Amino acid sequence: MAATPKRNTPTKRRTPTAATKKRKTPSLSTTITTTTTPTDHHTHPHRINYRVTTLPPLISDVTTAISAANTFLQTHDTLLLPSLTLSLHSSLSSTSAALSHLRSLLSLPSPSPPPLPPLPPPQVSLSSPSSPWFERFVLSSITDSDPRWAQTFRMSKPTFSLLSSTLSHSLSSALPDIPPHFALGCALYRLAHSASFSFIGRRFGFSSKDACRAFYTVCKVICADLGGYFGNFINDILMLNCCGVLGFEKFGIEENGEVLGEDGFLIVQALVDSDGRFLDVSTGWPSIFSPVSVLRQSRLYSAVEESKELLNGPEVELFDGHSVPQYILGESWYRSLPWVVTPFVGTGEGLSSSEMKFNEVHRRGMGFVKVAFGRVRANWQLLNRRWKDEFVEFLPFIITTACLLNNFLLKHGEMLPDVDVGSVEEVEEMSVSDGEASESAAKIRDLLALHLNQSTSTLKDVMRSINKQ
Repeated sequence: MAATPKRNTPTKRRTPTAATKKRKTPSLSTTITTTTTPTDHHTHPHRINYRVTTLPPLISDVTTAISAANTFLQTHDTLLLPSLTLSLHSSLSSTSAALSHLRSLLSLPSPSPPPLPPLPPPQVSLSSPSSPWFERFVLSSITDSDPRWAQTFRMSKPTFSLLSSTLSHSLSSALPDIPPHFALGCALYRLAHSASFSFIGRRFGFSSKDACRAFYTVCKVICADLGGYFGNFINDILMLNCCGVLGFEKFGIEENGEVLGEDGFLIVQALVDSDGRFLDVSTGWPSIFSPVSVLRQSRLYSAVEESKELLNGPEVELFDGHSVPQYILGESWYRSLPWVVTPFVGTGEGLSSSEMKFNEVHRRGMGFVKVAFGRVRANWQLLNRRWKDEFVEFLPFIITTACLLNNFLLKHGEMLPDVDVGSVEEVEEMSVSDGEASESAAKIRDLLALHLNQSTSTLKDVMRSINKQ
């Protein structure tokens, strides 16, 4: 006889009893299984399993891995690139902090030994494996061509030694408890890699407070002792009798204040040459100032207009008896100044061929400013961070230090980063000028444009003659 099919009937819920109400909270290693009865009377009930993984052994394994990674970092830190060291140190520190927080939430005992090693003592023997990283780095660097110096301090070993000896007397007087080469290495490391003072202290074998003191002292000494690396004006930068290219750069501030304006950045004015060397730098101007107002209050303006120390050289004859005095190149917002030559206003059909050629040469010249600041930012990563209001007073000294170091490296033949002008962030457009265009500067520009056009035509004629021969 055929079996009678059973009817699908909903499962009855049990009435809670005292025994079922009094259930213990499952432990971390308990498997919790629960059955739910569907309300739509389907054939098969859904069974959902929740498994809480056993955490203590996992945390122990991660802690062991962090300890092993720290051991690796300490053992091979003289061979690792600074960027890799900083990244690994940051990851290990954040992971250790997260595990400590998790342990406190789960009321688990702290591991022994701790995941991060203690700071090394300030003064130990060079042969000790716990020596500060910098001592072991110097000891392991035998040849002057060791590339790790440029990777770490942005200069070769001989140039580092030269800079250290140049600043040695001043640093010894200002920091009698810290060796000059230690203080210099500490400052260059922070400038180059934007490392924290606690990290630098661990690397160089002293406290975060001493690392901070060494950094700012070195910046102050560089600004005082290397000031002579500014200046040395030369003629014929890109065009006849041109003595430099004037521009500016912006450095962001994290928290905007009333003094800095809503945009929150500092303006740095610079005059550079065709090699990207800084001839003059004026730092620390709030963003509420225009480029013209910054120039009028700078030392450069005073040296040209008042003391007549600059741009006072002889005129250079161009053609047909015409001559031009010394001048500098600048953007259109400087057009009211008689010694700043700006580009022709307009594009396309509104300009003659000679005017367009001049604007092209002028545009290339303004690229020198971008290259100079681009190198500074590429070499000294600390300048790429946004600074808080409370530290803004130190930023001008740090920027000046970076510019002087740029000149020092150029002077002593160090390789500087290649900068693609097209990839450099454009400075936002500003008002053209707060005054009428200078007739003197306009006359210089007109003569230079005609000279460039005539020189180009003469060169074409020469090339044609060569090709015919």
